[in-house]
Amino acid sequence: MSDNTSGLVLAGVGGQGVVMASMIVADALVRAGHDVKQSEVHGMAQRGGSVFSHIRWGPQVDSPLVPVGTASVLASFEWAEAIRWVPYVRVGGVVIADVRTIVPPGACADRRSWTTRYPEIDPSLLLDRRLKARLIDAAATATALGNVRAANSVILGSVAAFVDVEQSHWEASIERLVPRGTVDVNLAAFRAGLEVAEAPTPAPAPEHRGFSGPHQIDIRQEWCKGCDICSRVCPEYCLEVGSDASLNVSNPDACTGCRLCELLCPDFAISISAPRQTAHVGAFNEPGEIEDESD
Repeated sequence: MSDNTSGLVLAGVGGQGVVMASMIVADALVRAGHDVKQSEVHGMAQRGGSVFSHIRWGPQVDSPLVPVGTASVLASFEWAEAIRWVPYVRVGGVVIADVRTIVPPGACADRRSWTTRYPEIDPSLLLDRRLKARLIDAAATATALGNVRAANSVILGSVAAFVDVEQSHWEASIERLVPRGTVDVNLAAFRAGLEVAEAPTPAPAPEHRGFSGPHQIDIRQEWCKGCDICSRVCPEYCLEVGSDASLNVSNPDACTGCRLCELLCPDFAISISAPRQTAHVGAFNEPGEIEDESD
């Protein structure tokens, strides 16, 4: 990359709005008078695959691709993507990393025991490259504003704090490009992102939770991204996605154990156990116990 151009990398997974955020960044840079080149790759985005975008700007830009070790800013919408893309940041550059974790299916070593090869959140993985690292909880900030899906605008606000573009250009781009009806919440999220507090390193994830009923429905909330596939395919309407994008079991006793939700979940966030063994209809015991009917 020539000395008179700058580069930025946005990275996340499908459904997080990385491509939309990239369009907003590029549009704001154009409004500021820069020559801008943008490129994105979204692969298996609809199934939670990796999504990333390169943006370069300056007086004259020949290629959109940001070479390794040259990016001024990396904005990661998901923790593992921060680790994946941090080699692209120059020494002294900035990494903005959301502490949200979306565990891909390939990282699930054993979904029955809930073991995973997904990396723990560890800020030292970023700091050992002499970078300026800022961990934020964009989802929590957006949820407090009333719409968790505005988390990408919170991240954009954090990016804007390190890119020399007037705030009015950012906000004009947001107004132009975000879906109709979401302008106000996205502007509020962007402004919140400008001053969002550093997020503490999250504690280790709690054990998965279960629900009583003929079948056991186990949900690993930190693996779920609220895509709503499971609730749509459930024939008994046992599942629902809340306004905060969390997955909840609304009717556990209706579960028939068809396992459609488990089989179609792209993130292995749901597991349905075998029905509890019973001696007659209506008698539910602990696994492995059979009621004695000899009396």
